Amino acid sequence: MKVARIYLRVSTDGQDLTRQADIEATARAAGFYIAGVYREKASGARADRPELLRMIADLQPDDVVIAECIDRISRLPLAEAEKLVASIRATGARLSVPGIVDLTDLAAAAEGVAKVVLESVQDMLLKLALQMARDDYEIRRKRQQQGIGLAKLAGKFGGRKADTTTHERIVALRSANRTITDTARLAGCSRSQVKRVWALHLAEAQEGKGVTTEP
Repeated sequence: MKVARIYLRVSTDGQDLTRQADIEATARAAGFYIAGVYREKASGARADRPELLRMIADLQPDDVVIAECIDRISRLPLAEAEKLVASIRATGARLSVPGIVDLTDLAAAAEGVAKVVLESVQDMLLKLALQMARDDYEIRRKRQQQGIGLAKLAGKFGGRKADTTTHERIVALRSANRTITDTARLAGCSRSQVKRVWALHLAEAQEGKGVTTEP
């Protein structure tokens, strides 16, 4: 009998675990007995997820861990991600994740050089997938930080509302080559606000042209 344990994870309360629920039906259709379904809302960049740890503790030899994709299992830095996967493998279980070719059976049946090659390829594919999951996490985090920075410049972050009329006046005056001092006087605001609004305008203009400020 093929035994599976399904791990379902989302990052925030704003996301929904139901979109992953059909994984269970697919596993049953593939002939798996579902020994457990582990659901939680937690960041994949954390290793101390309660349901993940409970699943690992429940694993038995030859169990198959099924997840929607590898980033549901881990968005940890590579060394920590490999340690997490090693803890799963140490139980005698294996991963079944879309996008990662499972060479376990072929490697088990092979001998000599062929066995070494298959195991090495499997490890390489898994390592690549884990690193890609981490890279995606880092990119998303950078974009979020950039968005917060732009929102702060516009006075939109933390509950503050931007004065769009004043902002439009500032942009119009600065676009007409008015000095910061003249713009502040004519717009009825401070020099620092003129600088903030103009910096935001320039950043948005660059973004609209596809110009990135990332190093």
